[in-house]
Amino acid sequence: MEQIVQQIEAYKQEIAAFKAKTAEELEQFRIKFLGTKGIVKGIFGEMKNVANDKKKEFGQVLNAFKQLAEAKYEEFQQLKEAGNGAAGNLDLTLPGEPHRLGTRHPISLVRNKAIRIFERLGFTIAEGPEIEDDWHNFTALNLAENHPARDMQDTFYVQNNPDWLLRTHTSSAQVRTMELGKLPIRIICPGRVYRNETISARAHCFFHQIEGLYIAENVSFADLKQTLYYFVQEMFGENFKVRFRPSYFPFTEPSAEMDISCLICGGEGCNVCKHTGWVEILGCGMVHPQVLENCGIDSTKYTGFAFGMGIERLTMLKYQIKDLRLFSENDLRFLKQFQGVL
Repeated sequence: MEQIVQQIEAYKQEIAAFKAKTAEELEQFRIKFLGTKGIVKGIFGEMKNVANDKKKEFGQVLNAFKQLAEAKYEEFQQLKEAGNGAAGNLDLTLPGEPHRLGTRHPISLVRNKAIRIFERLGFTIAEGPEIEDDWHNFTALNLAENHPARDMQDTFYVQNNPDWLLRTHTSSAQVRTMELGKLPIRIICPGRVYRNETISARAHCFFHQIEGLYIAENVSFADLKQTLYYFVQEMFGENFKVRFRPSYFPFTEPSAEMDISCLICGGEGCNVCKHTGWVEILGCGMVHPQVLENCGIDSTKYTGFAFGMGIERLTMLKYQIKDLRLFSENDLRFLKQFQGVL
């Protein structure tokens, strides 16, 4: 230990006499004394060879030595900040580096446009939690616990509470709005939803929806059809065909699915439209009386319609994208294609 203390005293004298004139000399000092293989770290490694009754005394000597070296380095820190003379050679006449502006994701572009269209029709936005309970996601919507239609919306459950799940549709936000009892209701519910799906070009385990709900007195299916006709014309233009097909949803009666002619293949058939020439863009129908009653609304006085659509499907049609997986892969080669659209 005595020999090491003598070495430390010699190094202290060297440090005290050190004067740095350039950033290079200061860096050499740092490497020699404070670097990962420097003198300070090497001497600290000798602690294991010191007797236990001497460790405290030796540790104080080491700490004082380290602090001396660090203080000397900080004393000449202004040389390092001078940046090896770079500041003095800065050409202020050079143009600055441009700031690259980001762009909105295509999903966000279509979502925002759909919201603006429905806002012109008097719809307001209602939102709800992504982690829902069974009542708001299923039971209140006429999907009892053992209802077979639940198989179409298999989802992910929270392990520590089986009643909690990742919502399968934004209809749960509609239920929460109806439970407030403030009529009439005219809302759209955009948001992310989850389902236990096999990931493919047309499906994913999470996606985005916009659902709409209108409840008032004397609401008819004709009101629903004209609302949706207006929406698709504003979203896609008028160069396509539209058809309604009878369908089944537990929360609406009667129910329908709305198709438009495929904008990607022009109706000739492709993997997006399953080679039929038609693409389903939404499901809709008149709100089931039982759903109204479940939410405390008098079904003998009020009627309403509801609809729901996947934003990914709308985006694929609008921008002629053939693989839904591109939206979540964060591939800049894909995303940069939308840089002209802010």
